[in-house]
Amino acid sequence: MSEKIEIFRMASALMKHSATRQNVLAQNIANSDTPGYQARDLGAFRDLYQSDGSDTGLRATRARHLNGSSSMFQSAVAVVDGNVANPNGNTVSLEEEMMKAVDAQRQHQRAVTIYKSSLGILRSVIGR
Repeated sequence: MSEKIEIFRMASALMKHSATRQNVLAQNIANSDTPGYQARDLGAFRDLYQSDGSDTGLRATRARHLNGSSSMFQSAVAVVDGNVANPNGNTVSLEEEMMKAVDAQRQHQRAVTIYKSSLGILRSVIGR
């Protein structure tokens, strides 16, 4: 039932977006010393969110999984333009990545708060 209510669908998508972004940022931090590595990031949630329900299929979390597709957010990961490269060609700035990670954590917490609040409203409406 809750998957048909738009606020729950949006909160769930926001959680998925923040988790995917956190994963991308963790990969950037892990590769901060890799020569030639280009920093990546995920687009803004408002640009990527689709409310048409097309994001309801099975998920493949690894390339070797069968019969699944990657998240709509995973396909939106792109190389960040404008970062100054180190002498080894790496464009990861640890300070920027840490700030982005805090933003992703806040986004996830916001989604959880929206979900809990909406669930509380629903419960009060049905009398529980």
